[in-house]
Amino acid sequence: MPAPSDTQPPDTAASPTFAADDRLVAVAAGMEVPSEVHEQVSSEKPVLEIDSFNLWYGQKQALHRITMPIPECKVTALVGPSGCGKSTLLRSVNRLNDLVQSVRISGDMRLNGDSIYDRGTDVIELRKRMGMVFQKPNPFPMSIYENVVYALRIDGERNRGVLDEVCERSLRGAALWDEVKDRLADSALGLSGGQQQRLCIARAIAAEPEVLLLDEPCSALDPIATGKVEDLIQELRGTYSVLMVTHNMQQASRTSDYTAFMYLGRLIEYGPTTEIFTKPILRETEAYVTGRFG
Repeated sequence: MPAPSDTQPPDTAASPTFAADDRLVAVAAGMEVPSEVHEQVSSEKPVLEIDSFNLWYGQKQALHRITMPIPECKVTALVGPSGCGKSTLLRSVNRLNDLVQSVRISGDMRLNGDSIYDRGTDVIELRKRMGMVFQKPNPFPMSIYENVVYALRIDGERNRGVLDEVCERSLRGAALWDEVKDRLADSALGLSGGQQQRLCIARAIAAEPEVLLLDEPCSALDPIATGKVEDLIQELRGTYSVLMVTHNMQQASRTSDYTAFMYLGRLIEYGPTTEIFTKPILRETEAYVTGRFG
């Protein structure tokens, strides 16, 4: 299947520029609008740099010149209405969109300085540098233990002591060790939904990823399980660099250090979560996070 192309469709070259009071109306009209990026974001050391990134599904453009750094060892949340490009952007980081034949891109992303979309990039090796957790828990049909150490197994690690150490460390990191330590040989499919999702996070962090990608990790969980996963995300901050998509404003405000508001494939405003939720620069951002639209 062909990889994304950096060839831009000819009919998208000349977009009207922003010339309206309401940015969201301007975006809906197809205008290019400037993003408001708070100074605090730029002062952080980035683990991931997204640089003028555009993405098309066939002739339909889904992402428009997204430029944003993702701070190292912090939790960054992507918020916005359904269909605004949050998950598309997240899946572009580990090139899952390569699997869609009609996709083409321009711009770049860099993981600790290394281009993600360079023609010479080994996509398999790239994905080893990231962890990915999806909306619905997807444990492998094997034991709890083998789920956690899977990445090490496929890399050829056979030392039982190393595997045991990584398994315990990862399950503790995912706040699951005390619940499963006496049944590591049991099937992971026997865990509850919330436990399965925390197991998927343990599996993701076992390989010590440079960035952890979470795509609405609580959307399929009940409130109690959601609370446990949110507690876990807060515990991961400072140790892991997390980029998370969520549709839940309260969840973003509780768990993230930085929040980016997206709308129709554009980055509208990006800054510290406390500022986005209490004193955003744009009234459009305030209207969204307070529930007045979307």
